[in-house]
Amino acid sequence: MRRFEPFTDTLDRDSALSTLRDAVEGADDGELFLERRTSEGLVFDDGRIRTASYDASEGFGLRAVRGETAGYAHSTEISEAAIRRAAETARLAVGDGGGTLAEGPRATNLRLYTDENPLEGTSFEAKIETLSEIDAYLRDLDKRVVQVSASLAASHQEVFILRPEGTLVSDIRPLARLSISVIVEQAGRRESGNAGGGGRFGLTGLVDPAHWKPVAREALRIATVNLEAVPAPAGVMDVALGPGWPGVLLHEAVGHGLEGDFNRKKTSAFAGLMGQQVAARGVTVLDDGTLPDRRGSLTVDDEGTPSSKTTLIEDGILVGYMQDRQNARLMGVEPTGNGRRESFAHAPMPRMTNTYMLGGDAAPEEIVADMKDGIYAVGFSGGQVDITNGKFVFNCTEAYRVQDGRIGAPVKGATLIGDGATAMKHVRAIGNDMALDPGVGMCGKQGQSVPVGVGQPTLLIGGLTVGGSAT
Repeated sequence: MRRFEPFTDTLDRDSALSTLRDAVEGADDGELFLERRTSEGLVFDDGRIRTASYDASEGFGLRAVRGETAGYAHSTEISEAAIRRAAETARLAVGDGGGTLAEGPRATNLRLYTDENPLEGTSFEAKIETLSEIDAYLRDLDKRVVQVSASLAASHQEVFILRPEGTLVSDIRPLARLSISVIVEQAGRRESGNAGGGGRFGLTGLVDPAHWKPVAREALRIATVNLEAVPAPAGVMDVALGPGWPGVLLHEAVGHGLEGDFNRKKTSAFAGLMGQQVAARGVTVLDDGTLPDRRGSLTVDDEGTPSSKTTLIEDGILVGYMQDRQNARLMGVEPTGNGRRESFAHAPMPRMTNTYMLGGDAAPEEIVADMKDGIYAVGFSGGQVDITNGKFVFNCTEAYRVQDGRIGAPVKGATLIGDGATAMKHVRAIGNDMALDPGVGMCGKQGQSVPVGVGQPTLLIGGLTVGGSAT
């Protein structure tokens, strides 16, 4: 596929810049964001292709920002006439002006991922064959398998960001993911297991049997573990969280509360607590968009600011927020490269990239051995969080009862209930096994979804409420 080159094929750069400058005259900030995205999805379910989809879209968004107000207009038509109309609309929000145009972001030569288009690197036939082989492989592994669903998803996003000072920033962002779900049945009882992963690279590695066979076996392992699960206990107890993907609890319960817009508006449970202890000693949380090939990483954010490694909590002390340009300016701090948007049809806002907790010095087996009575949770599905108070509810997909330091039977139906600020203060042990998730995360905020990463070491949190069905 031919590269997306709007300032070569469709637009005159000087003319577009002049229109943008007219839109932001007297404003504080703004940009012209141009995007082309292609995506493909294949779902193989119960021995046949259930879904084969392909989507291509392109367009632009133009924004003018003054104080807390932003005017935004977008279109799927990339033309000088459409940009002029968008500029007139965006300018209505900033009025007659009076602002001072902010200094543009610094330049970067950082390259965190390949330019490869994951839609083109692997043939359609090879993708179908891989999904079919996954289905057959799992059914041969265990005769209790009654259903297999395997999917491959890939996208290729090309963006240009023209800024009022004349800077033109571009980025090419690949994204690929393999997901496998399996259902097993034994004595009339059915349970499921899911596994997968991906990142900012092509599909070639994902369709290699050396990669997908371990993923398939992991999905089967989770399903068969759950066949033996007993009803989860209920009550207030200690909870050990496994490394890697359980960091999704950190992402939801703490990460969103550390985004700049919530704190500027004082709607976060962490608002006004900068410099104060908000977590147990030893807890250090980062948001890092500079990790090569990771799902949440960005060379530059959607405002043109280079990604950064931002410390949010250091040794239990709140030291930073994630910022886009607007909220950073209003709070008198520097942007952190966290201005993200779902597409050209959306305005940017502060969003997480890869959010994780650093490891400690405790051996994971010692953390579990010190538990008197509790739950060891290593897998999660969806959850709900109230940003204003940090209260969360998370569903466990794989968890075990722990009594007298011994991991016992798997439990089914466990939910973790608490609030982020309290949970972080009740961290009693931090393992030395920090791991990032395999590359499966999506984050939703105000109707926009973006890919993200999470991670953490094994953690022991005291006094969480566990919801269960055991009597």
